[in-house]
Amino acid sequence: MTTDLYCVMGHPVAHSQSPWIHARFAELTGQDINYTRRHIPLDHFYNSVQAFINEGGHGCNITVPFKFEAASLATHTSERGLLARACNVLTFKDGQILADNTDGLGLVDDIEQNAGISLKGKRILLIGAGGAAAGVLGPLIDAHPAHISVANRTVHKAQDLVARHQALALLQKTELLAHDLQGLEGQFDIIINGTASSLGGHGVPVDARVMKPGALAYDMMYGAGAQGFMAWARSHGAVPRDGLGMLVGQAAEAFLIWRGVMPPARQVLDELRARLEA
Repeated sequence: MTTDLYCVMGHPVAHSQSPWIHARFAELTGQDINYTRRHIPLDHFYNSVQAFINEGGHGCNITVPFKFEAASLATHTSERGLLARACNVLTFKDGQILADNTDGLGLVDDIEQNAGISLKGKRILLIGAGGAAAGVLGPLIDAHPAHISVANRTVHKAQDLVARHQALALLQKTELLAHDLQGLEGQFDIIINGTASSLGGHGVPVDARVMKPGALAYDMMYGAGAQGFMAWARSHGAVPRDGLGMLVGQAAEAFLIWRGVMPPARQVLDELRARLEA
């Protein structure tokens, strides 16, 4: 029996915990896989995917900044991926490239199951309109919040993202609006940072007045990159949470796509947090 090859591709990617997560999933479910990191030059994504396929790769996770490119090279794309136009999971099978996006599933599961906060009826602020935000907006809408504002430095990108999801929002009776970062109105129960501000160590992109007292402030990043946003949130009376649970959750959904078995994500998340804090 041969060991099936998987990887995570990104730029940067050295910080990624995905190899440990998938190795632990495989151990707990009895799957025979080899999962590695691959740092991809910014202009070599397509060639890198083809090279991995030629090596016998079965699938890969895609992280920043290649999620839009991943969607564009797929031969078949899931409904989630088509709506997002950004994909974080590729599967290689019978000469085909199958694309999906599990980011939003991981985010919603982490907020509702791990953090114990229902999204139904809430007012949500989603900061950013890039690949990370695009991947989670659909599943957020499916969780039936009352309102979602998408705010972005370049407002037309937020408007494009909102327009693409407006039919789903109407179906779920969720008010969905686009803003620039300075044009926000009212306060929010949940603030989700989907920008690269944490990764680059930049300042928090919105004013603290947008947060209700005790709001959940969620950064999709984890580890050192999320600390600035979390400290800002804590200092203004919000409840901070990093994206480690989202990372494990989206990985579990990818593992299910690839291997046909759902791994124990909550157990692996607890083990990973303990490992990182040791």
